[in-house]
Formats: sequence, structure tokens, C-alpha cells
Amino acid sequence: HQSYSYEDFIQGYRPSENGFALKDGIFHVFARRAARDLGNAHVFIIDEINRGNISRIFGELITLIEPSKRSGAPEALEVTLPLTGDRFSVPDNLYIIGTMNTADRSLAGLDLALRRRFDFIETPPLPSTLANVLVDGINIEKMLDVINRRITALLDKDHCIGHAYFIHLSENASINALAEVFKQKIIPLLQEYFFE
Repeated sequence: HQSYSYEDFIQGYRPSENGFALKDGIFHVFARRAARDLGNAHVFIIDEINRGNISRIFGELITLIEPSKRSGAPEALEVTLPLTGDRFSVPDNLYIIGTMNTADRSLAGLDLALRRRFDFIETPPLPSTLANVLVDGINIEKMLDVINRRITALLDKDHCIGHAYFIHLSENASINALAEVFKQKIIPLLQEYFFE
């Protein structure tokens, strides 16, 4: 497995007939790399995919990410990219993961094209990852569990607080670090949830 940063994908510009420069998009470049390395899985992660403009992220390529339309599949499709004239398909060793926050209101307007092409897997907070974290006698796992049970009773489970807010306490289990999490993250979040 190999990971790439955004900078890895910045390609040199190619001159075009009208004097403008064309540059391959990140998804296009990543798919081509995966196609050249079929023996390995390649994972393309789009953080907060529900906030993006899906037509701008994938464009006409969205059909190509369906399992039945990928290269080597029975109904495989290949398109000619309009700007470059290159032939393009998505290999089956390219996995696309989109993350989203269900408390985000933009989930309601999620693009139907996206809903049809992705499986949705709920990843709730995991207080058990904080099992051995104690801050001045406060069991952080139990504290987070109680907070989330109360939020679920008053609002719903989609507004629960994630364990990631507290994970750094396993290395710095000070009361000041815990207070900072509450001051900067938890209290403002709860104020937003329970506004009015």
C-alpha cells in the first residue's frame, strides 16, 4: 500500500490549441495509477463528500465508478475525455470512500447519483477506545457514554459526540487538557445543538 498527498498528483501543464493549459484532475490521475498497478488496492478518500459538488468531483465519470461499469467487468465502459481526448475507465482495484457527518444538514440534500453508487456504513462513536483513559479519576469512556446517552434521549443518535475529541488524552491525561476539550469543542457543540 502506498499513500499519496495532493502534491503527488499535481501534473505538469500541457499546452492546448487555444493557448490555455490543461491539467489532469486528481481522480483521473489516481485512477490511471491504479490501472497501472492492478496487483494492489488503491483507496481514494473524499472527506465530507456530502458537502462537495458531485458533478464537479466526478463529472461524467460518475457512471464509471459503478462495479458493473469498471474495466474488466461485463458491462465495462470507457469514455473519451472531452478536453484531452484520452480514453478513460475506472479499474476495479480502485476503492472510493466518502466520509460525512450525519448531523450535518446537507445530508438531506445528498445527490441521488451518490446515493445509488455508494454503500452507507454508520460509524458511531466508540467510547471503548478510551477504556484506559483516566483524567484525575474521571473515566473518560464512561463520561462519553453518559453524555451520548443523554444527547440521544434529548435529540437523537446522529448528534452523539465522537471519541476523537478525547483520543489525545491517552497521551496527555491532564485535567487542563480535558478542560480545553470541553471549552473549545464540546460546550460550543452542545450550545449549537440546544440553541433556544
